[in-house]
Amino acid sequence: MTLSQTPRTLILGSTSAYRRELLSRLRHPFEVASPEVDEAALPGESPRDLACRLALAKARAVAERFPQAIVIGSDQVADLDGEALGKPGDHARATAQLRRMRGELVVFQTAVAVVCAASGFVQTDLAAVRVRFRALSDAEIETYLRAEQPYDCAGSAKSEGLGIVLLESIDNDDPTALVGLPLIRTCRMLRAAGIDLPGTAAP
Repeated sequence: MTLSQTPRTLILGSTSAYRRELLSRLRHPFEVASPEVDEAALPGESPRDLACRLALAKARAVAERFPQAIVIGSDQVADLDGEALGKPGDHARATAQLRRMRGELVVFQTAVAVVCAASGFVQTDLAAVRVRFRALSDAEIETYLRAEQPYDCAGSAKSEGLGIVLLESIDNDDPTALVGLPLIRTCRMLRAAGIDLPGTAAP
């Protein structure tokens, strides 16, 4: 893939369709590049630290290839009592995740990093979204998974879709964080990096 090398090119260092859709809401042109980062947790690494480390690693990996660009990296980890729950990948693992999370408080740790290698700009931030799951029955879990198949989502629930029926409450200060990219924080960091977003540039 050939991407632009002009200053102020914005690149999303992610192959996630959810993050692409979220970033497109800002109405600023951007390109996409795969970060190709090992997402395995380090020994003893907390879910919060894992999300922050991977967000920065993804941004830096793409920024090394496109040093003039401003690169966004992001990562989300579901945190159940200090244990990281990643993307289930299949029906059996998703079933096991949701059974463990029913009736529980799960913190979705969503980190974002913005990097420009040429200017040396680096900022990171984290939005912690506290989600209370309903006391789900096995039948409810099975019906949901068959209907939505959220096997590429950390925590096995798409809150922006049918997954909202699984939840008792959501507590956060950045509404898009649970979907995968905290846009309030991302906007703040992009402005600091020199990106003029529609509706925020001086006349």
